Amino acid sequence: MPAFPLTEFLAGFALSVGGVVVLLVLVFAVAVAQKRHAVIDTAWGLGFVLVAWLTFLASMNDDGDDGRRWLMLILTTVWGVRLAVHIGWRARDGKEDPRYEAMLSDTPGSRNLYAIRRVYVPQGAVLLFVSLPVQVAMYSQAALGWLAWFGAAIWLAGMLFETVGDAQLSAFKSNPANRGKVLDSGLWRYTRHPNYFGDALVWIGLFLVAADSWPGVLTVLSPALMYWALAHKTGKPLTEQRMNSRPGYREYITSTSGFFPLPPKAGRGA
Repeated sequence: MPAFPLTEFLAGFALSVGGVVVLLVLVFAVAVAQKRHAVIDTAWGLGFVLVAWLTFLASMNDDGDDGRRWLMLILTTVWGVRLAVHIGWRARDGKEDPRYEAMLSDTPGSRNLYAIRRVYVPQGAVLLFVSLPVQVAMYSQAALGWLAWFGAAIWLAGMLFETVGDAQLSAFKSNPANRGKVLDSGLWRYTRHPNYFGDALVWIGLFLVAADSWPGVLTVLSPALMYWALAHKTGKPLTEQRMNSRPGYREYITSTSGFFPLPPKAGRGA
């Protein structure tokens, strides 16, 4: 088995760090101009696309397997662009996200400087860490095996869950008759967060594409961090905290799985 080009990988990682820093500086400038830091949510998916392309270009002459490089580039780009377009369209009203409004409302001193420390720096660090399977895969030299294709299938399942879940929620919200109601049909009948569950599956799939070749398996903490954030930190908990006062939501919690899709069952908790 050919040796992993560690020096070249580290150079590519440094390039990704620089690219993410530039992206976040630009996003911060736009956020200050628009007086809303929610624009970073639109840039989140694009940040992964940027890392994928920078690493892909940086690894062109380092004997990485072209099949894996192209597969990882395409999967990451499709996921990141779709997410950016969806969030950007959802936020087209130009209002600040309630999460950031709550976080920054009682800020001591400069609101923008506080946002850099609490929002931009942590998100940049998480982006670089979560994207490690993408970065490592670009330099992995073994040919694609069954595990990589299994990972691609898991990615596809996640994309379908995420895309269909988002589409169902958008259609539900667009109907004025549903104002104040809880969506409990479609995929939302089986999990309270099909979009977050799909997101987690996407990154498990990308990890498996990387783990198909050494040392991709060492990036296992990247999808684990994404799952933890979605299920236990910034995704599900914050969404449910905001929704908890809505009529019918407590009943929805008792009957619908909190994250993993399961048949509805009355009396089951989060």
